[in-house]
Amino acid sequence: MPLVSVIISTYNRKKYVVKAINSVLEQTYKNLEIVVIDDGSADGTDEAVSELSKNNPEIIFIKNTANLGFVKTLNKGIFLAKGKYIARLDDDDFWQDPQKMEKQINFLENNPEYAIAGGGVIKIDKEGKEIVRFLLPETDEDIRKVILISNVFAHSAVIFKKDSWSQAGGYDEQFGFFSDWGLWLKLGKQGKFYNFQEFFICYSDQEQNFGRTSHDYEIRRKLAANIRLRIKYKKYYPGYKKAIFIGFANYFYSFLPLRKRIWPVIFWLRKLILGPSPYKYSEYNK
Repeated sequence: MPLVSVIISTYNRKKYVVKAINSVLEQTYKNLEIVVIDDGSADGTDEAVSELSKNNPEIIFIKNTANLGFVKTLNKGIFLAKGKYIARLDDDDFWQDPQKMEKQINFLENNPEYAIAGGGVIKIDKEGKEIVRFLLPETDEDIRKVILISNVFAHSAVIFKKDSWSQAGGYDEQFGFFSDWGLWLKLGKQGKFYNFQEFFICYSDQEQNFGRTSHDYEIRRKLAANIRLRIKYKKYYPGYKKAIFIGFANYFYSFLPLRKRIWPVIFWLRKLILGPSPYKYSEYNK
């Protein structure tokens, strides 16, 4: 079986990154390398990863001499990777299915026309308790219908070919927070899409600490990048009118006072106009 490079970019996540790495080491697929890039942490992340690597030669630890930012660090890690395939994992997430990689590599090796394979998500809170779980559209046809409207691949769940990443020019820095979505849109020009209807990852949504003004500015900056992303790829995927409507609606919504209070109404109107979400939510059976 081919070599797979797992890319983990980390920054001040000592509390989480070891769990992320261990979830890779627990995979049944063993022909892998784990490229961990520390983007200038100051909380002991580097010591924790270095200690773990002593007994696990699969771990390749790199520390940036200066903070490059998330997208540049990802591109650097993939450029240095030696694997045929690239698997992504964020430093505060972890893989909950030990056969995740085995399933995806078998699929991609047997179906070379596919450019990327993803899977379902279990969202957890800061204490590790499950909040919700969801699956994403499965087939290439269904994914293409909505990928310009919604990002229907979970970043920590995907595997793609390194050659395809190179041909696409890597992650596009201009899209920042949405650079993963931009990469999927580029990969879709080379091959087909697929999402396993299985729950592959546990996703932890870490809040950032901004002041109110800087937080609003950061939100609007991301939303403006999202609009540019949709415009750039409008010729390649259907649903542009809906996509651009959502983009501008979200942008203008960010300026509304008391927007949290009126969100239920906005959500209802969005569902009425655009139809149901492409995400398939299900409740956790405790």
